[in-house]
Amino acid sequence: IDRDPMAVAASELIAASHPEIGDRFVIRHGRFDQIPQIMEALQLTEISGALFDLGVSSPQFDQPERGFSYRHEGPLDMRMDTTARLSAADVVNSYDTERLTRVIRENSDERFAFRIAKAIVAHRPISTTTQLAEIVSAAIPAPARRTGGHPAKRTFQAIRIEVNDELDILPNALDDAIDATAAGGRIAVLTYHSGEDRIVKRTFRDAEIDPTVENIATPYAHPLRSAIKRVRRVRAPECPTDDEIARNPRAASARLRVIEKLALSVTPTIPAGC
Repeated sequence: IDRDPMAVAASELIAASHPEIGDRFVIRHGRFDQIPQIMEALQLTEISGALFDLGVSSPQFDQPERGFSYRHEGPLDMRMDTTARLSAADVVNSYDTERLTRVIRENSDERFAFRIAKAIVAHRPISTTTQLAEIVSAAIPAPARRTGGHPAKRTFQAIRIEVNDELDILPNALDDAIDATAAGGRIAVLTYHSGEDRIVKRTFRDAEIDPTVENIATPYAHPLRSAIKRVRRVRAPECPTDDEIARNPRAASARLRVIEKLALSVTPTIPAGC
């Protein structure tokens, strides 16, 4: 499932060049939170596993006309789905200072969010990525600009997340994948920034206990009930090795989390004397 029509087209070309794949590969244009609808259309009742590769892709970064990069001049777009309505230009040129501050702070943990938002509003209209990057950089104090990579990186990330509603759709998408996965199947998620990773960590933690399944835990006449495990964490979060980062520097911020779906088997114990 990919929301970028260009990625869908590229995947279809790759699949067509490998006829040995047959019907084992199906790609659909959509968002992660459309898993149930897509499964229903494909007449699937369960899946054996899921892999989420979150965030922006290298082709999107490398095409200036998509507007994702602060290093190359392009239009303020940042839409993963090019058929979507909201663009980065709408966010940059129409949000008020308060709303823009909230977007930048919450989506990227940018400590200078208010200063950046004020500068953006003061320099409107803004039409290109390089123009926005210069305004953001100038709004950040000089000492802070000299550390932590490009000073506009976090602001571009925050606006991109807002345009594509990335964080809001993620919890439901993960829950749907967990529900759809057969016992013994695994759900793996690659995240690339702290906002994504916090959501995945919290969703996986919450999924470890299913509060809707009752388990008789104590042999009393009026038994206390407690939830039972529905998934287990396969391992601690994994980061790329130095060799992987050397081959692909963009992998440096990646984190991999994996859980396994457990079979639910509850055999109630009837208290003595009942």
